Amino acid sequence: MKVLVCISKTPDTTSKIAFKDANSKFDETSVQWIINPYDEWYSLVRAIELKEKDATTIIHLVTVGLTDAEPIIRKALALGGDEAIRVNADSHDSYYIAAQIAEIAKQNQYDIIFTGKETIDYNGSSIGGMIAELVDTPYISLATKFDVNANTATVTREIEGGEEVCDVVFPVVVSCQKGVAEQRIPNMRGIMAARTKPLKVVEPAAIDALTSIASFELPPAKAGVKLVAADNVAELVRLLHEEAKVI
Repeated sequence: MKVLVCISKTPDTTSKIAFKDANSKFDETSVQWIINPYDEWYSLVRAIELKEKDATTIIHLVTVGLTDAEPIIRKALALGGDEAIRVNADSHDSYYIAAQIAEIAKQNQYDIIFTGKETIDYNGSSIGGMIAELVDTPYISLATKFDVNANTATVTREIEGGEEVCDVVFPVVVSCQKGVAEQRIPNMRGIMAARTKPLKVVEPAAIDALTSIASFELPPAKAGVKLVAADNVAELVRLLHEEAKVI
């Protein structure tokens, strides 16, 4: 069985967010980069668990990014990936990224393509569905459980008000979220092994991006807390209506 795990580089949640060039670019100064948690904790770890049950399983990692993404992909290799592919391109367009990954997938005929449900910086939740369309395979989103039986997967996913269980024949694209697996930390053996695991760099396919970022904007600063006397109901109602605008 061959598994492709999509890896994205995202800012650590503790990073201070700022923009530059008239708010048209993200300021990466002093930003700590991490593997997107949905990619690392759930999709990658579930792939590793599948390999632990079946040693013939091969795990490839793919990321679309420049050389600064290599420490991230090396960490993913340390966790348990067999080899990695970096598409040498820098883009924030979901279609462009999905199309580049799809090109890699078409060349290698994977049984399973795992993505995280979304990235924690853009929260687009669109890459998995686009990849599935581009490689012409079924797509199951928001998986909370993933089990394999021969060439079939049973996937439990969240739906409004409950859960849905799907059976699907490989190949398949699945986006993963909390519940699929539990977070792991690379051990020393994995870290040492990652230094020698293959990291292949390929040039991007000739694909046009469909969107571009015009500008960024930070949310407004939070206002201070207003205390209202318990017997001043009229003032409380006015504030909720005129300022909070919740009634």
